[in-house]
Amino acid sequence: MPRGRGAGARGRVRTSRRARGCAGGAVLVLAALAVAITGVVLALNALVPRSASGTCLVALPDGGSARLDADQADNAALFAALAAHRELPARAVTIAIATALQESKMRNIDYGDRDSVGLFQQRPSQGWGTVAEIMDPVYSTNAFYDVLVTVQDWEGQEITDAAQRVQRSAFPNAYAQHESRSRPFASALTGYSPGALTCHLDPVSDDASAADGSAAGAVPAGAAAPSSAGPIAGATPPARLAVIQQRLDRDFVQIGASVVAPGVLQVDATSLPAGRDPEPERRAWAVAQWAVATASATGARVVGVDGHVWVRDDGDDAAWLPVERAGLPTGLHDAVTGAPPGIVIIG
Repeated sequence: MPRGRGAGARGRVRTSRRARGCAGGAVLVLAALAVAITGVVLALNALVPRSASGTCLVALPDGGSARLDADQADNAALFAALAAHRELPARAVTIAIATALQESKMRNIDYGDRDSVGLFQQRPSQGWGTVAEIMDPVYSTNAFYDVLVTVQDWEGQEITDAAQRVQRSAFPNAYAQHESRSRPFASALTGYSPGALTCHLDPVSDDASAADGSAAGAVPAGAAAPSSAGPIAGATPPARLAVIQQRLDRDFVQIGASVVAPGVLQVDATSLPAGRDPEPERRAWAVAQWAVATASATGARVVGVDGHVWVRDDGDDAAWLPVERAGLPTGLHDAVTGAPPGIVIIG
């Protein structure tokens, strides 16, 4: 065999071996990345406590559905309410939910990778704010939206791409896996899927002993609830309404609400910014399904809108029913049936 040809063959052999070595290295890198992503997911599963406080389900007319624990749905409701205040579209809520599910399982945890904390695992060292600020769900959600809206064409991007432009994560493709849960909840909580979101929670009883209406058992809005009976289980009806009002003001920032007979909150959803779809029925359903999603924290027992009602005491059978089928007391029945478009009744 000529020397030159043999040398070429040997060179090709060496090149082939190098190529195989590079390919093998790439496979190892991909495998390591997969293991790392799996490790993050497993770590979240192990470290973030799973709520036993009830569940919330969205069932869409096209057959799509999604489920969250009640405390996760409570945070999703905050994302939607702040988006309504900022006149952001439902897509912003979808991106926020998908991001928080990946980063913290949508729980406001005080630990994470390096100095990451909170719902979106924002880092003080990266300029997101102080630990105390980031641990405030309202602050951290607004901080997320502040950056999201600066991303060019964020509404037209894939959800995982838009989320990554905000988060700068080491695992940029991980957000996509949460899209199937994020879209249904965003659609319901922005009012585009009326009557789609319901929660199955423990019943909550009223305390008739505190006749002065003091907020017995009340805790700051947004505090973790030990069970889906809510943080004010056993409080007086006025105390529960006070907590609901507090959460309305915190989440929506500015919304009209007042206590009316027979001792329920009447919420004017048309007082919210009109956004891109000013229909009063859509805004009312957004507020009503927010009220159901936050009921594990506020202790809300009944939510009525557009001639339909959700009754907490129905437990696992709780669903949006026509008010005539709900068996409500006369005063509550009349409050729901007499509510004009855009008005939500919460009791």
